[in-house]
Amino acid sequence: MLLSVNQLSKAYGDHQVLNQVTLTLAAGQKVGLVGANGVGKSTLLKIIMGELPADSGSWQVAPGIDLGYLPQVLAAADQLTIDQFLDFTLGNLRQLERRLRALEQAMAQSGDDLARVLVEYGALSEEFERRQGYDLEHRVAEVFAGLQISQLDPQRPLASLSGGEKSRVGLAGLLLRSPDLLLLDEPTNHLDFAALAWLEDYLQRFKGALLVVSHDRQFLNATVSSIIEIDEYSKQARLYSGNYDFFATVKRQERAKWVEQYWAQQEEIWQLRKLIKSEARQVGHNRPARDNDKFLYNFKGGRVADAVSRNVRSAEEKLRRLEEEPIPKPPSELTINPEFDPQALVSKTPLVVSEVSKRYAAHTVLDSVSCGVAPDSRIVIVGPNGAGKSTLLKIMAGVMQPDGGQIFSAASVVAGYLDQEQETLETDGDLFTAYCQGRSGDWEELKAELLQYGLFTWPDLLKPVAALSVGQQRKLQLARLLARRANLLLLDEPTNHISLDVLEEFERALLAFPGPFVAVSHDRRFIERFAKEIWEVDEGHLRRFLGGWPHYLETSRGVLRG
Repeated sequence: MLLSVNQLSKAYGDHQVLNQVTLTLAAGQKVGLVGANGVGKSTLLKIIMGELPADSGSWQVAPGIDLGYLPQVLAAADQLTIDQFLDFTLGNLRQLERRLRALEQAMAQSGDDLARVLVEYGALSEEFERRQGYDLEHRVAEVFAGLQISQLDPQRPLASLSGGEKSRVGLAGLLLRSPDLLLLDEPTNHLDFAALAWLEDYLQRFKGALLVVSHDRQFLNATVSSIIEIDEYSKQARLYSGNYDFFATVKRQERAKWVEQYWAQQEEIWQLRKLIKSEARQVGHNRPARDNDKFLYNFKGGRVADAVSRNVRSAEEKLRRLEEEPIPKPPSELTINPEFDPQALVSKTPLVVSEVSKRYAAHTVLDSVSCGVAPDSRIVIVGPNGAGKSTLLKIMAGVMQPDGGQIFSAASVVAGYLDQEQETLETDGDLFTAYCQGRSGDWEELKAELLQYGLFTWPDLLKPVAALSVGQQRKLQLARLLARRANLLLLDEPTNHISLDVLEEFERALLAFPGPFVAVSHDRRFIERFAKEIWEVDEGHLRRFLGGWPHYLETSRGVLRG
């Protein structure tokens, strides 16, 4: 085994993030690590790397293993140029190359230690070849082109790069190093669609072991053969053999089984209560004695009473056991405005954007953009980082004013806006107060409404919003969106910051939603599943692609942007 983790636990104060996590990783094995934000996925990687201490448990990396971890590679590297950074990152590989050259010189001298030199040279040569050292320069060009950073000057300091460029240079250095075990924490961030496709192909060919944290379902499908989920509530790890789609299928089957077992238990409890109530009344000697044979009557009546008493006691004991350990009620399936009638959107165009412009200082992000949302629209906005996708959505939602142009919204429109950075979420007060903000009604009914979504448990309701994890805050946003009963949805990166099981549930609700929506997304699975129309925002302009994701791929000629 390359990696063995046994009964590992970690808490921050009274917040448990890992609870007796156990996992193993063999040579060549590729595993995806998933779970809600805040469950400890990144913490686990940092513990393995020795950056954080564990509270209990143990972990072990096989001796002599080269372990690669992107955040560690980037540490304290800002003062280096790209070229210096690569030399630093490939230090072990460069050392191998220098040692091979030294051994070649030693062999040429044909000394008494030739046999020992040949053995060492053979072992190191095999490792150097396995790690692709002999074609390093070719691989440098390939990796930089694949991650779309070959245009960067090798003498440029890392500190001068954007966050996305720095992340891609760090990833390039790590891939070129070709370690035995690769730990990646959200490697798909800052990659556009073309770079993502290249990285997937590279990792498929990667001969080492891989443990990757990712929320990108298509990426997981393409790169891993097993999924480890850290459960949001138990904080324990469970292994699922197969890619992401297999994991999702098993999770759906588990939920269906949970629902079936819950209602079977509820039926059994009802039957037991009915039995206890009915048999307690059916005592034979309550009927009048016949033929004045009181002795026989009392004898038979006593036997009946004893039998009834035994049945009642047995039923009561079984009922007690069931009620002491009840199967928890499965949450209701998420629904978005189940009462919404599409005919209520009386306008043929519920929302119109007319000649809208927006600038940040001297930078124009939207230049006279016009577009419209129809009653049956399924629109996904794509484009480079900083191109103005979120800005356009904010203007459509009315939370930001344009510098020029207008937004026309039909009187019947009730918009539900999910922002990317949770700027619209009130962080003062507790979770339940934030959920109720702007709403009226009985508090107990509102509590029941919130809990039925299955996004939170009863103890969560009084937690301060500011103390919630990013994932929990995102779920609070989803709950408020569901409660709004909107008939037009404006969603900014709806797949961000939530566990994949909650995401699948929300997407099922979105599929059933009969109204229009506009979403900003870089999630290829989401785009492929939902987009009937794609809007690409770039350099201040908007281009519309009808026909969804396949048409966009074809007409954009593979020049994809994320």
